[in-house]
Amino acid sequence: MILNSIETGAGAPVVLLHGLFGAAKNLGVIARGLSGRARVISLDMRNHGESAHADGMGYADMAGDVAETMAALGLPGAMVVGHSMGGKTAMSLALSRPEMVEKLVVMDIAPVAYRHGHDSYVAAMRALPLTPSLTRHEADAALAEAVPEPAMRSFLLNNLILGAAPRWRLGLAEIAGAMPRLMGWQDPAGGEPYTGPTLFVRGATSDYVPDSAWGAIVERFPGAVEKTIAEAGHWLHAEQPAAVIAALKEFLF
Repeated sequence: MILNSIETGAGAPVVLLHGLFGAAKNLGVIARGLSGRARVISLDMRNHGESAHADGMGYADMAGDVAETMAALGLPGAMVVGHSMGGKTAMSLALSRPEMVEKLVVMDIAPVAYRHGHDSYVAAMRALPLTPSLTRHEADAALAEAVPEPAMRSFLLNNLILGAAPRWRLGLAEIAGAMPRLMGWQDPAGGEPYTGPTLFVRGATSDYVPDSAWGAIVERFPGAVEKTIAEAGHWLHAEQPAAVIAALKEFLF
């Protein structure tokens, strides 16, 4: 699948991959921060943003989308930065197509399975009556029980298009069907450890990359180094953008 892309800047190519329920534009602060030194290509993952909806949301499938899109853009290789779901996709690409990944940055995720899921979020969004009179305030109130955090509701509602025929940009049915695979991890078939330069960036207050995950990381990425961003959780690029951009610039350039 050829993914929708947003480009900014000029120079060595950097591909940005967003997380679950996000979109290319959600990594805009990073794109702007790197655009003075690089050609930054932000991608909408399948079932997200302006990219097509399709079944098959395993990480091998999504890594294949990235590879196909890079080829369509004339990129035999690039530095690849991924957050959360995008980070797992970036890892899968590096393990299966290492020649396409010049440097790898994985933001607040590890190559392990996670127990938490977001099935209740998806169910609440799918249950929302998409009537022509729907307002953002009404949608926010309807999601409040399943999604009690206001910031998370606002993030999810970025995907809702209001008007005469309201719709979700997200492929909610496809995401719901893929949730076990999205929360899991499977090494790509035939993959080998990625020996290229690799940086794992984690938020100091996040529990997504515990010390116990480091063994799984170095087994697959033996040259990996780690950077912890102070006063940041899982959404580290939104909470501490300057620190994240500084860390990326230091590693990538």
